[in-house]
Amino acid sequence: MTRILYIAASPRAEMSQSGKLAEAYLVARQAAEPNLTIDRLDLWRADLPEFDGDKAAAKMTFFGVGEMDATRQSAWDQIVAITQRFTDADEYVLSVPMWNGGVPYKLKHYIDIITQPGLLFGFDPDKGYFGLLEGKSARVFFTSGVYAPGAPAKYGMDFHSTYLSWWLDFIGVTEVKALRFQPSLLTPDPVGDQARAVEKAKGLAPQPA
Repeated sequence: MTRILYIAASPRAEMSQSGKLAEAYLVARQAAEPNLTIDRLDLWRADLPEFDGDKAAAKMTFFGVGEMDATRQSAWDQIVAITQRFTDADEYVLSVPMWNGGVPYKLKHYIDIITQPGLLFGFDPDKGYFGLLEGKSARVFFTSGVYAPGAPAKYGMDFHSTYLSWWLDFIGVTEVKALRFQPSLLTPDPVGDQARAVEKAKGLAPQPA
């Protein structure tokens, strides 16, 4: 049975443009595979711990800095528990609005919690970094109010899709399909463009058998 983890990075709930695209995809995806499981992670309601000194110290033990004492182990166990929900999924769906050229800070916080050595990535002095996830896929829905690919710099820069694309590849998720609704405001037909974007989102799902 396929397990999807839907990571909602917008605080706007049903008003979120990226959320509307993700939900349209999920409805179409479930129509094609009724028995799949969808686990929804609303980052604005999730209890995400601070990545504090104990957690950072626990992480550094994997690079040979310090030892994993009881305090650090307890902190690390908390990270492992949060990451398990992520690694249990077969497919990731992310709704990601652009904030100040990048991703919302709640999403960056979540990424910084789970992107850990031995959990999502490995490191070898000769080989460098390598992702530990295998056989996973992702569908990412990018939105922005003003920025659009190829637009003049006065309308913003893209540290948004570039960062997410790098991160997914970094952890080993290489089967990725993305959909942009950019811009969502500076367009002659925002309502029509939104409807067309929703249809494109549905089209990313396989057809029902």
